[in-house]
Amino acid sequence: MSERIGVAIIGSGNIGTDLMIKIKRTSPTLEVLAMVGIDPASDGLARARRLGVTTTSDGVDGLVALSEFDGVRIVLDATSAAAHKANAAVLTPLGRLLVDLTPAALGPFVVPAVNFAEHVEAPNVNMVTCGGQATIPVVAAITQITDVPYAEIIASVASRGAGPGTRANIDEFTETTSHAIEQVGGAYRGKAIIILNPADPPVIMRDTVLALIAGGSSTDLQDQIRTSIDQMVAEVSHYVPGYRMVQKVQFTPVDPDEVATVMPTNGGPVDTKVAVFLEVEGAAHYLPAYAGNLDIMTSAAMRVAERMAERMAEQEIAL
Repeated sequence: MSERIGVAIIGSGNIGTDLMIKIKRTSPTLEVLAMVGIDPASDGLARARRLGVTTTSDGVDGLVALSEFDGVRIVLDATSAAAHKANAAVLTPLGRLLVDLTPAALGPFVVPAVNFAEHVEAPNVNMVTCGGQATIPVVAAITQITDVPYAEIIASVASRGAGPGTRANIDEFTETTSHAIEQVGGAYRGKAIIILNPADPPVIMRDTVLALIAGGSSTDLQDQIRTSIDQMVAEVSHYVPGYRMVQKVQFTPVDPDEVATVMPTNGGPVDTKVAVFLEVEGAAHYLPAYAGNLDIMTSAAMRVAERMAERMAEQEIAL
């Protein structure tokens, strides 16, 4: 691409600020033209100004009023589920593509390593949640090999890494992630749990994926699942370098009757539990390395915006 595509970031908190710095430092295809907040004294807006980015503390209306808005083609929203609904109502009619980092879920769920190609034409894509971005690729890797009647994910993040926005969206986190495990991951039924770990010093994000399958005693099936998961982890690590498995994939026999009382599936027979243990270390562009939960969201959002920019360039070349 000879020219970068202009983007604006709404939300001058931790996620928005990290996203701005990440794009400016590492993206070859995006240019941050504006940073939007509602607190004129926020650290995010101050940092943006020091980096030469135009700012406004008048929210989405202030963004539309900026002269730089004419050059903005993609808007990344790092506010809250409620705020995104209002922002989308303003920006969608103006023809801007939206990358939603909140659990609002107005547009389709997108996990870059799994299903971006399916929603390349969508005007508003939803980045699910930090737990979803970390775990859904693994669920999808398993469903590529065999049916998954039930999948459960547990995301443990440092309490210090959970700001006001994260805490305000806990209910939306569990609901949105559960739906995305099914819709994107391909599990018949999904469940999500988030844990705010108060440990001091803070620990990095850790995620557990548990999937129930049938025929898990087969060595051939186990090998196929391991290979699929390894490939998916490698794909995610291309845009989230701190993403990794912490031990080998585990296969454990289960009693179907016992499973039915604890984790009812309604999606078919099961006899094996697949367990995958992950951790996500942040790149520490703005946030501490332990805040992998925020880093994976900004990394995934940047990846999607870059893919959008690449498609824009391809379409312009075709014309």
